[in-house]
Amino acid sequence: MDWWLRVVLMAAAAASTFAIVCLAVTESPLQAVAFSPVLLLSVGMPVWLMRRTTYTLDADELLVRSGPLRWHVPLREIRAIRSTRNPLSSPALSLDRLRIEYGDHRVIMISPDDRVRFLEELRRRLPGAASTDDGAPA
Repeated sequence: MDWWLRVVLMAAAAASTFAIVCLAVTESPLQAVAFSPVLLLSVGMPVWLMRRTTYTLDADELLVRSGPLRWHVPLREIRAIRSTRNPLSSPALSLDRLRIEYGDHRVIMISPDDRVRFLEELRRRLPGAASTDDGAPA
């Protein structure tokens, strides 16, 4: 995970906690209790994303998990894999990403910790039609 992303996610959680504490102190504890679901979401979601963003390869699909979200990418549908630093929202905890094109114009960007090993394993499992960073068949 990129250090700056960890800072942003933790800052969001801390700001939410601070807001609820301020509400409890300046307004009323009852209002703070009423807003506790917001606190749970705003603190829990960044922590959940940091702790539970995973990429799992099995015999016929890439399973991507990020917090409560799931993507199932059939290996036979992968058309291309390219390196990217695209900052658009994705289940990736780094800007050092892999852009995976699959299906009918679908794209997902991921950032496995051991990128080289992940790519080797993915290439080994691909049916051979997908192109990779260097344009060679997978």
